[in-house]
Amino acid sequence: MREPELIADQLRRSFEGEAWHGPAVLEVLSGVTAAQAITRPLENAHSIWEVVLHIRAWEDAVLRRIRGEVVELEGPEDWPAVIDSGDEAWDDTVRSLKLSNAKLYNGILGMKNERLEETVPGEPYDFYYMLHGVVQHNLYHAGQIAVLKKGTSGS
Repeated sequence: MREPELIADQLRRSFEGEAWHGPAVLEVLSGVTAAQAITRPLENAHSIWEVVLHIRAWEDAVLRRIRGEVVELEGPEDWPAVIDSGDEAWDDTVRSLKLSNAKLYNGILGMKNERLEETVPGEPYDFYYMLHGVVQHNLYHAGQIAVLKKGTSGS
């Protein structure tokens, strides 16, 4: 396997499942309702919905960087606001997250090994570091979602 294929596999595991550590993003989101997603069970913490929008924002940003853009997310770009908290909007948010992840997965698969050693546009690190970072980012936030989910459902 080429290194980008190995990294893409780790991204898939962090997002869909078969992660070594436990549940991935979609596994912890399974069964989450719009009402749970918008709830703030911990004061001064983000809601599940906000975390999902944040994951999507960074997966989109990483893909844009792969395409050569200089991207830095700040404020509402980093943590987008929930505009509509209805059931359909939640379903659309999860669908959008899945689409974003699929595009990033394919973007990584399209990379050559040599590209991993190149510096990310506008950053002091290389693509190898960034791509492993986005996997770690997914897993970090999957853990957050799991804790928030317990706080909204008691399970």
